[in-house]
Amino acid sequence: MQRTRSAITSEPPMRLLVLDTTHGGGTLATALAEEGHIVDCVDIYYGRDGIPSEAARTRLYNACIAPVHLDPAYPLLHRGLPVITHHQAAGLLLGGDLPTPFIEITGERGKTTTAYALAHLMGGAGILHTSSGDIRYPEKTLLGRYSITPANIIRPVQEARRLHGWCIAESSLGVSGRGDLGILTSPGDYRIAAGKRSALEAKLCHLSTCSQILLPEGICVDHPDAHTVGDIASSRGTTISYSFDGIEGSFDHPLLLLEGYRHPLLMATAAGCLLGIDPAPLQSFEALPGRMQTRYENGCLIVDAANSGTTKDTTIEAARYARKIESGKDLHLIIGQDAHAVCENFAEDAIIAAIEAVAPDDLTLVTPDEPSDLLSRYPACRRAASLEAAIATTEKRADTIILLAVKTWR
Repeated sequence: MQRTRSAITSEPPMRLLVLDTTHGGGTLATALAEEGHIVDCVDIYYGRDGIPSEAARTRLYNACIAPVHLDPAYPLLHRGLPVITHHQAAGLLLGGDLPTPFIEITGERGKTTTAYALAHLMGGAGILHTSSGDIRYPEKTLLGRYSITPANIIRPVQEARRLHGWCIAESSLGVSGRGDLGILTSPGDYRIAAGKRSALEAKLCHLSTCSQILLPEGICVDHPDAHTVGDIASSRGTTISYSFDGIEGSFDHPLLLLEGYRHPLLMATAAGCLLGIDPAPLQSFEALPGRMQTRYENGCLIVDAANSGTTKDTTIEAARYARKIESGKDLHLIIGQDAHAVCENFAEDAIIAAIEAVAPDDLTLVTPDEPSDLLSRYPACRRAASLEAAIATTEKRADTIILLAVKTWR
């Protein structure tokens, strides 16, 4: 694939320092080296890859490429070099011939569901890149599973370009800023970079260079083509109504009773309108695996709320949903976290709060490590080392609901 050369790939070749190989730095370094640059990497967490930080201090570089979550006090950031983020470097490496449309999605919650819902509206060939994997449309072929670190948008954009199709890409802590439409799915904020930076500010900074942006309620930015979801779409009960630039209508969907779907479906509705697409087909959108998807085995209702975004609140909501579907049945809660599955842990105090709120009739704790304070607190519970092990060893009975609430990559 031939790339259009951009600012970071201009002649003469540059000497670049890439920090953090754990979260996509190695991918960026490889792509930059393929462009003819001289690239050094520093593995800031484990010191296994690239060169030692001591060696990097003695070499001359034109620029440093660092993740937004890196502590601003990290010594190699204070050598007087221009510093660009991993997100910006990935954007520069995309070149000039981008897929059409190219939609970038970030936010604390709802990224994956919003991305799938928007892909449901797209016609023709395209690539969907989310934490669930890269999927080629319209046949919905899984191409592989990759993290949503910013460097990993390069691959799906290349594939979408090859198909002459669209691309929808989910990224953590921001976007490349090259999108025709950039979407922030939720207004939630938390501290990053050793507690010294706002995650929301980092996301908004990267979104600011997208051609058009869509924001949740309560967020205002200085951008010439920014839109708030409430100005385009609204929901009441199980109905979404929308109106924008000649596209207007409404549709019903039972998933709107769930907070975890209401906001993403509103976002996808508004995004569809901005892209000139009537969002009415969202009425046939189905729940995603791990995101309140339901199924029956041997007459036993299984509600699957196990994914990388599982929290106390999603667990409580899933329990209410399960008991609404099958009232009066015992509820077996399978809760916890798979080993090294996610960047943000499902903290034990949050797990305890979820258990107390749900008050299950039966409990399985997924705890990769023994002993665990959770096991001590609930000595009568079952224990499994993984979500898969818990599912395999749990009896499915018609008089029981099984709720899966394990934080894990799916």
